[in-house]
Amino acid sequence: MAALRAQDGGCPWDRAQDFSTIAPYTIEEAYEVADAIARRDFPGLRDELGDLLFQVVYHARLAEEEGRFAFADVARAIADKMVRRHPHVFGDAAARDAAAQTAAWEEQKRAERAARQEGATLAGIPAALPALMRAEKLTRRAARVGFDWPDAAAVLNKLEEEAAELRAELFHASPQRLADEAGDLLFVLANLCRKLGLDAEACLRGANEKFERRFGAVEAALAAAGRTPGDATLAEMETLWQQAKHDERRAPRAGQAG
Repeated sequence: MAALRAQDGGCPWDRAQDFSTIAPYTIEEAYEVADAIARRDFPGLRDELGDLLFQVVYHARLAEEEGRFAFADVARAIADKMVRRHPHVFGDAAARDAAAQTAAWEEQKRAERAARQEGATLAGIPAALPALMRAEKLTRRAARVGFDWPDAAAVLNKLEEEAAELRAELFHASPQRLADEAGDLLFVLANLCRKLGLDAEACLRGANEKFERRFGAVEAALAAAGRTPGDATLAEMETLWQQAKHDERRAPRAGQAG
């Protein structure tokens, strides 16, 4: 990385970058790691982890050039944090089960935020997180101080309320007003997933994959007849969609006999 950033003989593109321009690549590489894991592509995971590590090296090099910190400081900081947050492994604390350890971890994080004078309940939740994930984290943090729906049924009631508000705005509201109401609906959906013990991001990824799979079946069925989606009516595609949905539900699941 130092050679890539060198003024003499380095790469012009790499020399032109800074923290802000590299940050989107860092996020992209993290998603590619997650994608390789979801696909169980372990040779690909090895490569993607290397790409993600390179992002860490890149940011550390930028910081070192500014005299802020170096890669060794990054490694030392995370090692120290892991020791600090695992006193039952590296210290004298009693061993805990997973639930107790999670609670202790969160308590340690609260103490660290207090030491940094981040007193607000919602302080420290990154704004750059995926929106569904951030909604879950914001309300999980608020729930710790008692600001939460009592159960999932109450969230469903709120979801219906927000859907009604969006429906009322459909034909006469400004784009900004519609965006506001749609955002409220998505926020409540993220909370419903939290109350049900589900990962909202994972739920939406699953829905995306299902849509992609079923639409692919629609395209394949049309292609078998020498047609494309552009040649078909909505009603024809809906019929093929329902057939793809029916076929999926009849197909044996993993681990079941064929």
